[in-house]
Amino acid sequence: MTKIAGNKEGAINHEISRKKIIALVDEEFEDLELWYPVYRVREEGAEVHLAGEQKGKTYIGKYGVPAVAEYSFEELNSSDYDGILVPGGWAPDKLRRYSKVLELVKEIHADRKPIGQICHAGWVLISAKILDGVTVTSTPGIRDDMENAGAIWKDEAVVVDGHIISARRPPDLPPYGKAFCDALAALPAAKE
Repeated sequence: MTKIAGNKEGAINHEISRKKIIALVDEEFEDLELWYPVYRVREEGAEVHLAGEQKGKTYIGKYGVPAVAEYSFEELNSSDYDGILVPGGWAPDKLRRYSKVLELVKEIHADRKPIGQICHAGWVLISAKILDGVTVTSTPGIRDDMENAGAIWKDEAVVVDGHIISARRPPDLPPYGKAFCDALAALPAAKE
């Protein structure tokens, strides 16, 4: 068996264990951009809750992979969570229309907790109005949108600006997952 560098096989990252993360879902999320970060964070010991407009609804990704919402957006309180993951695909164009999603993103931003966004997920951060002066990346297709929202856009695999972690597309998932986990590990220890 191959060992993961820096982590004993099966070991829990104690800086991340007991942390709770929201992963947003809606129809036509980019399958890898949802599931890769979710599993990466879970491998480190964090709890990840999938949240959609309707609790219990099965949302289907662009390539047919399902995701069942364990919670509705309305059930969530940002103070109960340590970060949020926003997948790409076409789901962000839907997610940005829910006032509760924007409220959660704004509150997590105000608390300086990690916000992970990849590909088209930047649309949600644009609608939350939290990108002015922030250095980010995204799919090049929404570069103009990001810059028009006041962001400083870079064509790099992963850009970390404080608590906002952004990536361009699926090939960037390994460094994106690591950067998000590093941001979680840097948070103060979870309360016992």
